[in-house]
Formats: sequence, structure tokens, C-alpha cells
Amino acid sequence: MNPSAAPVGFGLLSAASWGGSDFAGGVGARRAHALLVTAAGQIVSLAVLAAGCAAAHAGLPQGRAMVLLAFAGVEGALALALFYRALSMGAMGLTAALTGLLTALVPVGYSAVTDGLPGRVTALGLAAGLVAIWLITNNLGSSSSGRALVYGAVAGVGFGLQLVLFRMVQAGPGVEGWRWSLAAMLVVRVAGLAALLMVVGATRTRPGGGGFWVAGAVSGVLDTAGNLFFLAASRAGRLDSAAVVCSLYPAGTILLAALVLRERPTGRQVAGMGLALVAVALLSL
Repeated sequence: MNPSAAPVGFGLLSAASWGGSDFAGGVGARRAHALLVTAAGQIVSLAVLAAGCAAAHAGLPQGRAMVLLAFAGVEGALALALFYRALSMGAMGLTAALTGLLTALVPVGYSAVTDGLPGRVTALGLAAGLVAIWLITNNLGSSSSGRALVYGAVAGVGFGLQLVLFRMVQAGPGVEGWRWSLAAMLVVRVAGLAALLMVVGATRTRPGGGGFWVAGAVSGVLDTAGNLFFLAASRAGRLDSAAVVCSLYPAGTILLAALVLRERPTGRQVAGMGLALVAVALLSL
């Protein structure tokens, strides 16, 4: 594979996984509290990852890596729950646009400091990708409450910070090392979410919402797969390129909503998806 195309290819797989995860989580958040849906997904993901790690006989991350993963686990879980809550408040609109842009901008800024400024073609691809994220997620015809905007903005910063922390961890050389890193992070997530659930008392489901476990499990597994693909993307090239491509995940959510819920994408969203293809092509050069 072309070295420049490797992070883009893994990034697209990550975006597809995260897009499906957010769709499943948003559906589940309409049936039960967002924290409850998030906890269900993380528990299932932890079980799958732990089984895979045990079978691979991989070593545990230690020291600084474990501290970074613990922090990533706590703030990532909170960001995910906030985002699901924002989605459950209504149509995506400006809320999802803010989330997507901030998810990409945080690692782009970090990469500019640590990796240096990108070349002209890469910079053009990054700019096209950021505009595509805005077009895909910002539906001007939909309304977003002030609280939803705050939730979306905080979630975006949290997602972006988690991408930076993943890059900083520098896990083992193989996929097995990444799995253990994510498993360790999920342990912290599950513990933190359990504590939050007890504090806020969010253990009741809405009428007809007993199937939230299914939505949570699907969301959690896809979220973990997206994390694995992002780790591969960030290790294969620049963090900013990987982060911008991965942050196109709302396109997957929108396409699933169109296929499953019959929600037709707007002209702006279709234009954004077209521009996203241009950005991917530029970043692959």
C-alpha cells in the first residue's frame, strides 16, 4: 500500500465503524438513558477484547501508557454519553457539526506542533476535509437547543483529545498490543460509567426500551473497531490526516439513517460527501 494512502485507508474504516456506532447509540438513547446505553456497549466490548487478548497472550501496557489510557477511558466515556444525549434531543443540525469539527481540529492542532506543518497538498486535503465535515453534519433547516450545542461541543473536544491520547500512548508493535491498551481503557470506562449510573440513577428504560442492550452492544463493538482502525491509521502516518478522515464518521451515520429510518440527506450533505471524496484523494497523494 502507498505509505500516504495507508492512514487514509485505515481512517475510512475507522469512520465507517464510528458512524455505525453513533447511529446505534443514538437509536438506543431514545429507549434508555444515554449513560445506560454507553455502559452496555462498553461492557460487551470489554468482554470481546479481553477474550481476544487472552487468546493472543499479549502483554499489558504499563507506566505512562496506563495512566494516559485511564484518562482517555474516563473522558472518552463522558464524551460519548454527552454525544448520544445530544443526538437524542432531535435532528443533528449544528450540534453534530460542532462535534465533528472539534473532533478533527484538536488533533490537527496537536499534529501541527509535534509533526510540523503539512505540505501544500496535504494542507489542501485537510482544509477540504474540514469543510466536508461541516457540510455533512450541519443541516441549517434543523434546530438545536443551547444545551445540545454545549453537549456537542464538549463531546467534540473530548473525542479529539482521546485521539491525541491514543497517539501518545505508543502501544506495542502489533495489533495485540492495541487490543490490550483498549481493554485497559475500557476497564476504566466501565468503572467510571458504573459510578455515574449510581450517582444519577439512570437505570430506568423508557417504555418499550428493553432492547437497549442490543443497540448498546452494537454501538460498543463498532466503537472499539473504530478505535483499532484509528490506532492503525495514526501509526501509519500523520495524526492530522488520520484524524480528519476518521472524523468523516457522521457521513456513515447519515447514510444509515437514510437506509434504515428513511431520512433523506440534504443537498448540503450530499455536496459534503462529494467534497469528502476529494479530500480523501488529496490526502492519499
